[in-house]
Amino acid sequence: MNNPIILDCTLRDGGYYNSWDFPVDLINDYLEAMAALPVGYVELGLRSLKNDGFKGGCAYSTDQYIRSLQVPEDLKVGVMVNASELVGGEGALAERLSKLFVSAADSPVTLVRVACHVHEFEAALEASRWLKAQGYCVGFNLMQVADRSDEDIRRLSRLAAEYPLDVLYFADSMGSMTPEDTRRLVKLFRENWRGAMGIHTHDNMGNALANTMAALDEGVAWLDATVTGMGRGPGNTKTEYLALTLSGEGGRDFNITPLLSVIRTYFEPLKNTYQWGSNPYYFLAGQHGIHPTYIQEMLGDQRYSEEDILAAIDHLKLEGGKRFSLTNLEAARHFFRGELAGTWSPSKVIKGREVLVLGSGPGVGLHREILELYINTFKPFVIALNAQEGVDESLVDVRAACHPVRLLADCSAHRVLPQPLITPYSMLPDDVRQSLQGKEILDYGLKVSSEAFDFYPTSAQLPNSLVVAYVLAIATSGGATRISLAGFDGFSADDPRNSEMERLLNAYFQHSDHRPLRSITPTRYRVPTISVYGLVS
Repeated sequence: MNNPIILDCTLRDGGYYNSWDFPVDLINDYLEAMAALPVGYVELGLRSLKNDGFKGGCAYSTDQYIRSLQVPEDLKVGVMVNASELVGGEGALAERLSKLFVSAADSPVTLVRVACHVHEFEAALEASRWLKAQGYCVGFNLMQVADRSDEDIRRLSRLAAEYPLDVLYFADSMGSMTPEDTRRLVKLFRENWRGAMGIHTHDNMGNALANTMAALDEGVAWLDATVTGMGRGPGNTKTEYLALTLSGEGGRDFNITPLLSVIRTYFEPLKNTYQWGSNPYYFLAGQHGIHPTYIQEMLGDQRYSEEDILAAIDHLKLEGGKRFSLTNLEAARHFFRGELAGTWSPSKVIKGREVLVLGSGPGVGLHREILELYINTFKPFVIALNAQEGVDESLVDVRAACHPVRLLADCSAHRVLPQPLITPYSMLPDDVRQSLQGKEILDYGLKVSSEAFDFYPTSAQLPNSLVVAYVLAIATSGGATRISLAGFDGFSADDPRNSEMERLLNAYFQHSDHRPLRSITPTRYRVPTISVYGLVS
C-alpha cells in the first residue's frame, strides 16, 4: 500500500489525561501542523451524550465547537462515538444518533468512528446505515480482539461485511500484540472483509510502530497515530515517527517543522505533567493482557507505591484485568482475601504493655536520641515497620511487614536484621515464604474484606492491607495498654495517602476495643499528639 491514510487522534485519545480540555491555541497550532504532514484525517475528539463532571470541548466535539477552530481547508475532521452510548438503555438507535449528528452536508465532520467492544459490535453495526444515509464516512473500531479465537475473528468480519462500513479498524487495546499477531489478525479479517482496514496500536511493549508497519505490509490502509504518542495508558504510535518512516519508504514530501514546534511548545510540557509513554508497568500489563488504564490510574495516585503496582499486576493477571473497573483496582491493592490463618498470638509479649510503633517518616531520625531515651526509660514493646532503620537495633523488639512485594524486596535485609518478623506467613505466596527461609517468623494472619476492624487472637480482619493497619491490629489483639506513634509525619493535605490514613484511623477509633492512641513526634494526622521531650524531661 503506497498511499496509506494517517489518522491523527491525539485530541481524542490524549484527552483521557486532561479531560479533553485542550487550549484553543494548542488545537489551532496542532491543526496547522497536521496540515503540513501527510495526515488525511484528524479525530478532534469524542461526540457524546453524557455530561457527568467537567470535560473540555474535545469531549463533545460539537459542530459549533469545531467551527470555532481554525481547521485548514484540506484537512478532514473526524469524531468518535462509543458504542456503549448507542446500544442498550432508553430510546431507539436512530433517536440517539439524531441527537449527536445532523446531515454531513451541514456539518464540518467528515468521518464518524464507532468504538466497539466485541459484545457490542453486532448491535451497534446498524448505526453505520444511519450514518451513511446522512452522508458520513463511517469507521468501526473493534477493541480487545488480540486474544480472540480465529473463529471469533471470522465471525466479526462476516458481520462487518453485511454493513456499509468505509473502514474496519482493530485496536491493540492491551498493547500485547507483536507484528506476527498483527499479520495473523489481518489475514483472518480478510477471509470475509474486503473493504478498507485500519489499525490502532498501543505502545505497552514498544511495538506500536512495528505493529503499524506490519499491518501496512499486509495492506491495511488506515493508520492511527498521536503526537508524541499521547494517549490512554502508555500511548500510541507516534505521529512524528510514523510520518518520518512513511516518508523514508514512500518518498512523501511534507514539512515536519510545525509539528516539532508544537511538540516543544505544548506536548513536551503536557508529557512532563501527565507522564504518558511506556514503562516497565505498562510492559507487564501488555504481557498479561491487563487494561492499561489500571496502570495509568495507579501511576496517577500517590497511594500506590512501586510494590502496590506490582502486587496489583500480579493480582489482575490471575483474576482478569481486561476490562477496567475502579472496584477491581481497589480490590487488587488489597491482596489478603482468603480464609484467615495465623499461629502466633501477640498477647504473649504485648499484654499489659505500651506499644511504640516506629514509622518511616523523618520524625524518627530527627528525634532519634530522645526516642532512644524514651525507650530505655519506659520500656515499651517496640515494633518497627518493614526494614527501615531508625533507632538503635537493640531497642527494637520486632518488625512487622505484610506487603508481599515489599517483603520480596526487603528479604535480604530481613534475613540479617536481628528482630523476629511479624507477617501473615501462612497466607503469603510461595515465593515470598521461600525468600524468608531461615528468618524467625511470628505468623499473625490478616484479611481485607470490610471497612472495619475485627481482632482475633492470632489474626485480624482489616479495612485495608497497609502495614499501619496491621500493626494497630497486632497491638490491639495483644492487649496493649496504649499505642504510641513515632515517625508518622503524614503527607500534605491534598495527598490521597493522607486522607486514606485518616479513614483508617477513624475506622480504628470506632471499634469498641481500640487502644488509647497518641503520636509522640510531629504528625499531620488527627490523633492526640504530645511531645516525647516532655515525657522524659
